[in-house]
Amino acid sequence: MTYATRLGAMLFGLAATAGIPAWAADPNITGRPQEHQLNMQTPVSAVGHDIYDLHNWMMIVCLVIFVGVFGVMFYSVFKHRKSLGHKPATFHESTAVEIAWTIVPFLIVIGMALPATRTVVALKDTSNADITIKATGMQWKWGYDYLNGEGEGISFLSNLSTPRSQIGLPGEAATEKKGENYLLEVDNEMVVPVGKKIRMVFTANDVIHAWTIPAFAIKQDAIPGFVRDGWFKADKVGVYRGNCVELCGKDHAFMPIVVRVVSAEDYTAWVAGEKKKMAALADDPNKVWTIDELKTRGEQVYAANCVACHQANGKGIPNAFASLDGSPNVLGAKAHQIEILLNGQDTPAFPSAMPAWKQLSDTEIAAVITYTRNTWSNKAAENIVQPAEVLAARSK
Repeated sequence: MTYATRLGAMLFGLAATAGIPAWAADPNITGRPQEHQLNMQTPVSAVGHDIYDLHNWMMIVCLVIFVGVFGVMFYSVFKHRKSLGHKPATFHESTAVEIAWTIVPFLIVIGMALPATRTVVALKDTSNADITIKATGMQWKWGYDYLNGEGEGISFLSNLSTPRSQIGLPGEAATEKKGENYLLEVDNEMVVPVGKKIRMVFTANDVIHAWTIPAFAIKQDAIPGFVRDGWFKADKVGVYRGNCVELCGKDHAFMPIVVRVVSAEDYTAWVAGEKKKMAALADDPNKVWTIDELKTRGEQVYAANCVACHQANGKGIPNAFASLDGSPNVLGAKAHQIEILLNGQDTPAFPSAMPAWKQLSDTEIAAVITYTRNTWSNKAAENIVQPAEVLAARSK
């Protein structure tokens, strides 16, 4: 009886804690995993609350069934054992019992299926959205394009911002202590207004990725060549974090998602600021740059987009990613390297193909090519590429 009492107490504790919200440990932190977290993250959307309630309801149903079935079984075993003089029953079947164990599970399944179906249907209803945003997965970052609604035309890339000194490099240990949002922070957060329905359109330009924010109850695969969608409406201002949850390659763990939910006024101000920033960064492709200007700009582009595969020293990773230091593609005709960056290239010698980088501007592509041709041991004969050359290649 002692062990049975302890088991009952443990099961009761599990059922009771199923309703404890994730923010109970620290109410000042929103939208991120927490140490010793029990249960799901606290939802901040109506559908999220429905899923959270369904989870708790079905856990209780399963717990009741578990206790009922095993309780009857253990009672029968202990109270009707042979040592007490009991003999096996002689009946073979019971119509009433068979009807009962058919109807009761059917009613339980219906009781669970109806609210679940209603929630699944709501998850798929992307109509009447206030803002539509396209999220493009790529190794290993996210690209965001605001397609409709306030903010239309805004476009940017979102990269992991946790410094490599906290992560380390292949064969090298980290040199700094991990930050509070280690591997869950980005340089450009996706920003949306509170209380607005946000339709998300998902695709990818290389392999399958998956976009999810647990607090919003949204998760959808981003598949090359396909367009899928989902939606959320956050009811609380805050910063909410997620990750790519598809095994998309070497740096799968370094592909976080951060969404900042702000007030309507702050969102309007953010949109105005982003459009000014985009206008300032809209380089004239006909401008002629000096080699030093291109190298300086190219180093920034390389650090943000290329260093994860080709490394800061340009040596790449053996048997994984090609070296750019001494590469025939870098030292050869510049037209070929422009073609590679614009359209990608299959690399039979390595497991991953070189993806296309059309999302970069003409100036960014020209700058990063010029940087690689004049860095490390590289001293290419054609050592400078102007944005106009990239524009011409893009137009072919």
